[in-house]
Amino acid sequence: MGLFITLVLGIFVVLGSLITFASKNNDRFVDFSISLAFAVMIMLMLVDLIPEVKEIFISEFGFGKGVFLALIGIVGGIIILKILDVFIPEHDGKKKEELNHIGLISSIALVLHNIIEGMAVFSTVNNSIKTGILVSLGIGLHNIPLGMVITSTFYKASNNKQKTWFIIILVSLSTFIGGLIALLMGGLLNKSVISGVLLCVTLGMLIYISIFELLPKIIEMKNKKNAWLGIGLGIILIMLTLFI
Repeated sequence: MGLFITLVLGIFVVLGSLITFASKNNDRFVDFSISLAFAVMIMLMLVDLIPEVKEIFISEFGFGKGVFLALIGIVGGIIILKILDVFIPEHDGKKKEELNHIGLISSIALVLHNIIEGMAVFSTVNNSIKTGILVSLGIGLHNIPLGMVITSTFYKASNNKQKTWFIIILVSLSTFIGGLIALLMGGLLNKSVISGVLLCVTLGMLIYISIFELLPKIIEMKNKKNAWLGIGLGIILIMLTLFI
C-alpha cells in the first residue's frame, strides 16, 4: 500500500504540468491548491503527526529525552528541505538560456526532495494508512505548483513538449523511488524508533513547507476569498477523517 501511494504521488506533479499546458490563466487554481495544502498540513500535524510522535518517543525514552530527540528529527526535516529549496528558485521570467538552467536545477532538487519524502511517506503508511494518505494529500497538493514551475521553465526555454514531458515523468517517479528504497530497507523501518525518526522528519518537512513556502504565498494572494475557500475545505477534510 505504501509503495502504491508513493507512485500515485507523482500524479500531482503531472497534474501541475497539465494545468500549465492547458491554461494560460491558472492563478485561481494555484491559489486554491496552495491554500488547501496549507490547511491540510496544519491540521494533519495537530491531529495526527504530533500525537503519534509524542506517543512513540515518550513511551520509548520518557518525556524529557523523548521531546529532545523528537525535536532533533523535526529540525532535521526542516534543514533538509531548506538545503534542497535553495536550489529550487521561483520562476521569475528570466531569459530562455537561463530558464533551462533553472528547470534543470529545480528538477534535480525536486527529485532529491521527493526521494526523501517518498521514504517518509512509505514509513508513515506502514504505521497508519489514514495518516499516510493525508500526508500524501498535503505533499501532493504542494507538488502541483512545483510541477507547474518546472514545466513552464523547460517548455519556455526549449518549446519542446516531448523533452518537457520526459523530465516531468522522471521527476514524478522520484517519490516512488524513495518508497522503493524504504521497502528495500525492510524490517529496519518497522522498528518503532526508526519509524518515529522518519515521522519527525516528515513533521519537520510539513512545518517548513507550511510556514516558509505556503503561508507567504497565501499572504500575498490578491483573491483572499479563494484562499479562505481552500483553507476551509482543508480543515473540513481533516475533521471528517476524525470520524472515520
